[in-house]
Amino acid sequence: MYVANNWTDYEVLDTGDGDKLERWGTYILRRPDPQIIWPIANETGLWKKADGHYFRSSSGGGNWKMNPSLPERWTISYEDLSFHIKPTNFKHTGLFPEQAVNWSWMMNKIRSANRPIRVLNLFAYSGGATVAAAKAGAEVCHVDAAKGMVQWAKENAQLSGLESTPIRYITDDVFKFVQREQRRGRQYDAIIMDPPSYGRGPQGETWKLEDSLFPFLQTCTTILSDTPLFLLINSYTTGLSPSVLHNLLHMTMKAKYGGQINCGEIGLPITASGLHLPCGILGRWEAN
Repeated sequence: MYVANNWTDYEVLDTGDGDKLERWGTYILRRPDPQIIWPIANETGLWKKADGHYFRSSSGGGNWKMNPSLPERWTISYEDLSFHIKPTNFKHTGLFPEQAVNWSWMMNKIRSANRPIRVLNLFAYSGGATVAAAKAGAEVCHVDAAKGMVQWAKENAQLSGLESTPIRYITDDVFKFVQREQRRGRQYDAIIMDPPSYGRGPQGETWKLEDSLFPFLQTCTTILSDTPLFLLINSYTTGLSPSVLHNLLHMTMKAKYGGQINCGEIGLPITASGLHLPCGILGRWEAN
């Protein structure tokens, strides 16, 4: 497992009964997590002091119960990267802290390349990977179908002192955007993607991972440069294994460029138990 264990502003304090207790800077949130199927060892102390608690509804969705002192949003940092945190109606906060393992990895790859690197970040959400890649010196194109998320990414870039860095923000269906880039002959040295299980683009375009991911990867290989640096896939789709990502990368990236593939789970340390909380999977292709 790739474990994001270098945080100071974030911590999984404890887990149990389908919930995780997290510290985001100085604030404590309690949120549901379907992976947590074990009981709470002792639901006292910080469990009773959460500043925000998200309750799932039996009919779908849910709602927050928040202390009046909890701000609408606040800032946390990872090394020299900074991010706005804001509890949303869908239990998320605008950041997936386990992705820090990928931020550190890609920053090292970019800085060690000793050449200009152009990065394409697809399904880019609030821009954690965009900020990391830009901070490492890359030129970045950030693409997401949600206008609000693109604005959030711009704010995160500003927080990290990247106002004048070459970041191109695009609100669009990612598949259509990649196809247009192919027609334009535009190329990238690295691609990052975090494809959803299911989604819709701005004009109602449908994305279904099991049908769309392989042809999408094939198309992405056509807009890579002759000497690509890496391609990273993140997935939170239930039931999708790291071996599936390995096979997809083997049939697309390795078949065309050689290189090496590494896949596995990503997770976060749990302070109370010393265990690790699984948080998804990754697939990395990188040049030799």
